Amino acid sequence: MSKVRESLNEAKMRMGGLAKAAPDMFAGFTKIARAATQSGKFSSAQKELMATAIAVVQGCDDCILYHVEGAKRQGADEAALVEALEVAVEMGGGPAIMYAGRALAIFREV
Repeated sequence: MSKVRESLNEAKMRMGGLAKAAPDMFAGFTKIARAATQSGKFSSAQKELMATAIAVVQGCDDCILYHVEGAKRQGADEAALVEALEVAVEMGGGPAIMYAGRALAIFREV
């Protein structure tokens, strides 16, 4: 198993632990997440790319793992990811460059 896949699985296990500890809160969050990523004017892949860009600007490693995997699963290609990362770097500056590089590496391994 790749290091990226292992890290993604660990992040999902941590979320699962929180879901068990706070089921009502997590059920509400899950409902929000499902509504936010449903296809509409933007495709589910585009919405996952938006979430990835936000995760890059926020510097959330686990969020990057989760949303890059989601974007790829929904059909996003590397070129679309790179465009989303360009916007993230514009908004996040130097620190976002580091996380953007991480997101691209994750995409290539997932």
